Amino acid sequence: MNILFCGDHNAENGILIAILSLLKNSGSEELHIYILTMYTQSFKKKFSPFSKHAADYLKSLLVKQNPNSTLKLMDCTGLFVREPLVANMSTRFTPYAMLRLYADEIPQLPDKILYLDADVIVRQSLAEFYHQDLTDTEFVGVLDYWGRFFFHNLHQHRAFDYVNSGVLLLNLPEIRKTNLFAKIRHLLQTRTVLMPDQTALNRFASEKKLAPRRYNEQYKLQPDTVIQHFTTSFRFWPVFHTQTVKPWQVDQVHDVLKLHEYDDILTEYLDTKDNLVEDKD
Repeated sequence: MNILFCGDHNAENGILIAILSLLKNSGSEELHIYILTMYTQSFKKKFSPFSKHAADYLKSLLVKQNPNSTLKLMDCTGLFVREPLVANMSTRFTPYAMLRLYADEIPQLPDKILYLDADVIVRQSLAEFYHQDLTDTEFVGVLDYWGRFFFHNLHQHRAFDYVNSGVLLLNLPEIRKTNLFAKIRHLLQTRTVLMPDQTALNRFASEKKLAPRRYNEQYKLQPDTVIQHFTTSFRFWPVFHTQTVKPWQVDQVHDVLKLHEYDDILTEYLDTKDNLVEDKD
């Protein structure tokens, strides 16, 4: 099973939790993890790339469970510099959120790969979702919980078709064939877009397939949830407000979300997260 993450130094904790959850639910299946990172800065902020030390530690966890599993940290600085998405560098989303849009330019990536945001927890086996047929399909995704109500493609005949970009099963040969990511990169070079990669992905995709909500649960844990995605959400009680709680904010997961489903994973995360940081002494 091939898994893709993207991120800078700040994504290390989230990716550790996601990998711990993958290990718990993958059984004996080989996991081949790819992490895209880069050296960059926006007009307002400098970023530190995902560290090799953290990647080496994550790799040790994978190999401990299955010696055939792998992890590759890939520096995409050159790709980003050559084709910078300049019109969207100062949005509230970091440039690293858009690194997945260069996947078609990386020949080392396998043809089928599952992209996951760094704020997901895998709750059940991904085998059924991952091993589905992708013939004539650019990607498989799940409707955005809130965006489905406000955005849709007028050229499609279904009302709900706006996909969340946090969980995407990618067919890279088909994406190269249709130039999907190339079209998106061109747009983001020239125009500032609300929720850049997600909006553009939905605008240009012509061969997407929708998967059930359980593969990207963005609102509240359900009995059949396979992947829970800790996105910013709206809450209406006692007053209308937005709510953002990430998996690595363990106290808030317990106190705000009242969620203890992942206590075994989060306990292991708390016990091991210091291994992500290189000892300078």
